[in-house]
Amino acid sequence: MAIFAGIASLLGRFAGQLLNTTLGWATLLLFGKVPASRQMLLLVIVFGSLVWVVLVVGVLVPTIGTLLLSGVTLPAFVDLGWVRLGMLVGALILPAIIGVLAAMVAEKGSRPNGLGFIVAVVRGYPFAFVLALVMVLLAVVASVRKIRSLAKRWQDAHVPIVVKPGAYDRVLEKLGTTLKGAGLEQETKSAGQLISGPPKLLDLVAGRALGTLVPDQLMLLIGPDFEALIYPSDVAISGTKAKVASARAAISSRMIDVPAYLTTSAEAQRFEDDLAKARTNEDLRALDERLSSLTVPFEEWDVLYRERLQVELEWHVGGNQTLEPGAAGAESSASSHPAGRAVVSQPTRLQPLDLAIAAGGLGLIALDLVLLLTSRRTGDERR
Repeated sequence: MAIFAGIASLLGRFAGQLLNTTLGWATLLLFGKVPASRQMLLLVIVFGSLVWVVLVVGVLVPTIGTLLLSGVTLPAFVDLGWVRLGMLVGALILPAIIGVLAAMVAEKGSRPNGLGFIVAVVRGYPFAFVLALVMVLLAVVASVRKIRSLAKRWQDAHVPIVVKPGAYDRVLEKLGTTLKGAGLEQETKSAGQLISGPPKLLDLVAGRALGTLVPDQLMLLIGPDFEALIYPSDVAISGTKAKVASARAAISSRMIDVPAYLTTSAEAQRFEDDLAKARTNEDLRALDERLSSLTVPFEEWDVLYRERLQVELEWHVGGNQTLEPGAAGAESSASSHPAGRAVVSQPTRLQPLDLAIAAGGLGLIALDLVLLLTSRRTGDERR
């Protein structure tokens, strides 16, 4: 019996890990890789909806509910009535909490208040039910897609691109052009109802509480050994190792002038907005000072630093007359980078004294060569 109990425990742990992994795939397929400020809320909402289903099952059959929640069976001395009552209370309260969290997912300016907040809490009850069904469906779809990727030996990657409101189509068009410029031929297709339908259904039930996380439709760029699914806050790339690397490089280096953010934190996005408004040398100097003390994750800091250099490079190439060549990037940018990366400045002109010294040095070298040749010729004649 002890052997069977050990085997059952191992199987239970494996099933739990598999469930967590599958739910992670399903969550990514549902919303993409969302900003960190919303990611934790969405994970709690998803997990809470699944727990709510278990609580409902536990109200009907307490022994099964406790087994699913804790992985253990009820001892004989435990009164099933009290267990059923506890699960009933949890099943009544949890959807209201989910409704509150769903309202907090939206941007601050569009969050409900007053009567709207009460309606959002009430919507948590149908939202919890629909979300649980959607997660089960997407868990199957995500598993099939993952198996397909493994069979093709594809890799997955995510590039954060937070699309500004109403700019999804423009970002999609620019992304397709950018990838074609990198040699990745593709065509635009709808992601299909199995992928784009569930988030729209959730948004309908939640009363648009999910905000910009749900586009009107999810689009897919498909090419040979490559595909990219474009979410409002993420580009999910799948393909061969070479294709994924090319796509990431193209997006990171050529998607600057689009109505979208390449960072997710509010402070970094404010910097991107101000960088887009920069027109003069003084503007860049002020941004360099901000960048040197910006308190954002290093990955985002590096993105901002690259964007700032790309803006200056485009100014040079485009012949911007308001920027002094090399003035903004040579000194302030190099000193602000923690890794000490220097920006190449314009070569300086030699002064007259420097030219005289250089000419004198060349003359001495020439004289030395003449004397050396003369001494060798004299030695040969003596022999």
